[in-house]
Amino acid sequence: MAPRYGIEGTTSSGIAASVEAGVRSGALTPGDPLPPVRGLATELGVSPGTVAAAYRILRQRGVVSTDGRRGTRVRPKPSVVPRSHARLPVPPGARDVSAGNPDPRLLPALGPRLRTLAPEPVLYGVVGMLPELAELARERLTADGVPADALTVTSGCLDGVERVLQTYLAPGDAVAVEDPGWSNLLDLVAAMGLRVEPVPVDDDGPDPAAVMAALRRGARALLVTSRAQNPFGAIVSAERARKLRAVLRDAPDTLVIEDDHAAELSHEPLRTLAGSTTRWALVRSMSKPYGPDLRCAVLAADEETLARVEGRQWLGVRWVSTILQSLVVALWRDPRVDALVARAGRRYDERRQGLLAALDARGVRAHGGSGLNVWVPVQDETAVCARLLEAGWVVAPGRIYRIAAGPGIRITSSALADRDIDTLAGAVAYALTPDRRPYAV
Repeated sequence: MAPRYGIEGTTSSGIAASVEAGVRSGALTPGDPLPPVRGLATELGVSPGTVAAAYRILRQRGVVSTDGRRGTRVRPKPSVVPRSHARLPVPPGARDVSAGNPDPRLLPALGPRLRTLAPEPVLYGVVGMLPELAELARERLTADGVPADALTVTSGCLDGVERVLQTYLAPGDAVAVEDPGWSNLLDLVAAMGLRVEPVPVDDDGPDPAAVMAALRRGARALLVTSRAQNPFGAIVSAERARKLRAVLRDAPDTLVIEDDHAAELSHEPLRTLAGSTTRWALVRSMSKPYGPDLRCAVLAADEETLARVEGRQWLGVRWVSTILQSLVVALWRDPRVDALVARAGRRYDERRQGLLAALDARGVRAHGGSGLNVWVPVQDETAVCARLLEAGWVVAPGRIYRIAAGPGIRITSSALADRDIDTLAGAVAYALTPDRRPYAV
């Protein structure tokens, strides 16, 4: 066993800096436990309060998390190291179904549209959102039932969510989040120093009773993925949306943020919660339909929230590149792109549904009503991931997506070839019910 990393420091900031240095260097890795507060205090010759303050600083920075009897541990994706450090390695010859990416073969080619653009030089002082993009976004959002009088543009979904959260919340405030939920969002919330109130998710979306309980415990905001929920694949049903709206009517000051990352890819209707409270925002990104490198998202919100977001944005990045905005306009105006995105959505549905059917035929319960992923509940994530790796498949362990939810694995189905679906389903079934026989590919 490797020797324990020697944490140093005599002040809370010094101790926190020492832990961060250990994480950056790789001496402390995701999941590693930190010493108990009193034990480290004795070792360093400081008060327990000093160590407790250091751990609090680290939690607010998103470096560590504290989980009752499990103690304080380095987060699965600490905010001081590259995100890639948290992913399972993909050995030569193995198939990676862990990344959550769209299929590159189903993305529209951006080059031909870029060559049609003739952007004028833009100087400081540019207005944030191009009028033609606002007009097209308003048409699309209004068709989905989203109030679209106040719009802006952000550098992707997470950028939009972070900006909205920053307008009203401060470190220590509580946020109700889906559990299991999008790992990047969970890490963002942790890095902002916000306190998480987990809300269980089923196939119809967040549990209304759990949302109500979270709000009663002091949650000031609710984050919801209306469709293609990552990693569970939930779709907010009409009945679930009605119940959630009823809960929110009794908490009108709650900040409600909806993530509609699937956007044009989804054939499921959007049952939006926009307008259920006085403070709300919906973010629709371009990453899934048009490619993750198109760092652009449309944000609709109530007027006060939008004004705060734009005001804060103006002090920092100022605006999203008008070249990117013009590219979105070109994509949205091209009927050939619309047809390609619709076709991609159908293929994603076929692959996901095919995997669900193959798993069900083998007695494996799984979830994935929409989106690019399938969630499979398991008893032991580590053992299942290891058995699947032996069979040549790399999946995502559920621990990076869940807070209090039961264990599971996430399988990205977006790029699966039809011939691979049965093979993968067989490997999953075997990993869940291992016997003494070797696995046969």
